[in-house]
Amino acid sequence: MSNASDSVLRLLPRSLRARTNLLLISGLCVVQAAGLTIHALDHLNIADRAEMHENEHHAFSIYHTLVELPPSDREASLAALEIPSNFKVNFDNKPDTHLPGAFIPIPFGINPMMRGGPPGGQDDQGMGGPPPPGGGPGEFSGGEGRPPFPFEGGPPPSNSPDGVPPEDHRPASFMPPPLAAIGMLPMRLRPQHVIIGHKPSTRRYALSFQMPDDHRWLVMSYTVRPPNPFGSPTFMISFALMTICGGGLILWGSHRLIAPVATLANAATALGRNVHAQPLPESGPTEIRKAALAFNTMSARIRRFVTDRTLMLTAIGHDLRTPITRLKLRAEFIDDDELRDKFLADLDEMESMVAATLAFGRDSSTLEPMTTIDLSALLQTVADEAAEARPDLADEVSYAPPQTPIRIKARSLALKRALTNLVMNALKYGGSVSIRVIDTRTAEQEKAVCIHIDDRGPGLPPEDLERMFEPFVRAETSRNRETGGTGLGLAIARSTLRVQGGDVTLSNRPEGGLRASVVLPI
Repeated sequence: MSNASDSVLRLLPRSLRARTNLLLISGLCVVQAAGLTIHALDHLNIADRAEMHENEHHAFSIYHTLVELPPSDREASLAALEIPSNFKVNFDNKPDTHLPGAFIPIPFGINPMMRGGPPGGQDDQGMGGPPPPGGGPGEFSGGEGRPPFPFEGGPPPSNSPDGVPPEDHRPASFMPPPLAAIGMLPMRLRPQHVIIGHKPSTRRYALSFQMPDDHRWLVMSYTVRPPNPFGSPTFMISFALMTICGGGLILWGSHRLIAPVATLANAATALGRNVHAQPLPESGPTEIRKAALAFNTMSARIRRFVTDRTLMLTAIGHDLRTPITRLKLRAEFIDDDELRDKFLADLDEMESMVAATLAFGRDSSTLEPMTTIDLSALLQTVADEAAEARPDLADEVSYAPPQTPIRIKARSLALKRALTNLVMNALKYGGSVSIRVIDTRTAEQEKAVCIHIDDRGPGLPPEDLERMFEPFVRAETSRNRETGGTGLGLAIARSTLRVQGGDVTLSNRPEGGLRASVVLPI
C-alpha cells in the first residue's frame, strides 16, 4: 500500500500551483463529463421520440397514398413509391404476426373488430361488417375474427363505447394507437383492422393495415435507428469552448491564489541572504495581509536580534582593547625577558581573539551590496594568495578551473574571506589543499554550484564534523595560538556563506583527508 502511494505521489507535479491546476481541471472534466452524460441522455430521448414520430409519419403517408388508389393500381404504385431505407412494405393476405403485438382500435369510436355492423346490415359508410367467412382470403385461422397472436387477449368487447378495450380486457402488450392521424381520414379510407407488433430488444416494429375495400393487408416493418448522442454539430464545439474557458479561468485563478506563496518564499530567501531586505507589502485578502504582517514582524525581530548581538560584540571588543593596550605598555617594564615575552604573547593571542570575535559579529550583518562576480577568477585569486601566505606549502596548493566561466551574485569581499578561511584551514591542518568546481545542479528548484576544498590531513571523527562550525570549537585541543587558532574560522565561513544563500559542510574523504563542500546559488 505504501509503495502504491509513493508511486502516485511521484507522478504528481512538484509545485503547489501545478497540483492545484491538476485538481481543479480534473474536477472540471468530471463535471463536464457528468453534464455531457445528462445532455446525451436527454438528446437520446428526444431523438428517439423524433425518430419514432418520423417513422409513424412515413407509415401513415404510405398508407394514405395507397388507400386512395384503386385496388388494382396499388401494387404498381407501391413499387414506384420512395420507401425509406429502414422500411419494408408489401401487400399480403395476412397480417405480420412475427413480433409480439396488439390490436389497435380505430380512433373516434370506430371499432373495426366488431363482428356485426349497424342495423340494416350496412356499416357506417362502408366500415364495420363481419369479417370474411372462413376459408376465404383474410380469414383468421384462430376464429372469433382475430388472428393467432402470441399474446393473450382478443378483440375488444362490442360494448366498448369508444372502441378502446377496458383495462381488464386489454392484452398485456396493449399500446395506444401511434397513428392518430388515421382518425382524420374519411371513414371510407380508414382500415378495417390495425395491428402493431413491437420487439424492444431489436427496436423493430410491424404495422398491418387491412385495406377498407380490399381483403389484403398492407404490411410494413421497419427498424427504429438508434439515435446518435453527438448528432448535433455544435455539441462538441460547445463542450470544447466551455472546457477551454473553464480551464483558462482555473489557471488564472490558481495563479492569483498561489502567487502570494511564491512571494513569501522569495521574501524568506532574500531575508536569509540579507536581514535588511525590504519587508513584504501588507495588502490583499485578509489571510495574505496576516501572513505578510507575521513575516514582517519576524523579520524585524531577527534584525533586532542581530543588531543587539553586533552591538554587544562591538562593545566588548572596544572595552577589551583598551586594557590589552595598557597591559602591553606595562609589560615593557618587566625586567625578566622570558617572562615579558610570554606576557606579550598572551596579550597578542587575546587581541587576536577579540579581532576574530568582532569579525564574526560584523559578518552576520554586513551591508556590502550583492554584485555579479566571476567565481573561477575569485577561486584562482584565493589559491594564489594562499600559496603566497604559505610559501613552504605553495607546491601543495592546486586549483582546477571549470571549463566554462561561472558567474554568481554574491558579496565578493565576504565570500573571498570565507573561502580563504576554508583554504587556509586545509593548509594548516591538512598540509595541502585542492580546489575544484565539481558540477552545477538543481537543488530545491534553484540552480547552484558546488565547490570541493580537499586536504590530505588526518580528517576528523564523524561526531566532530558538525561541531567544528560552532564558535570557539577547535579540533586542536591545545590553546596554542600557532597551532589551534581561535576556533572562529569555520564559524565565520559558514555564517558568511549562509547569509549569501549558500552553505558549507565537512566530510571525511574515502581516500583520506577532509573535504569542505561549499554550495552557492547562481
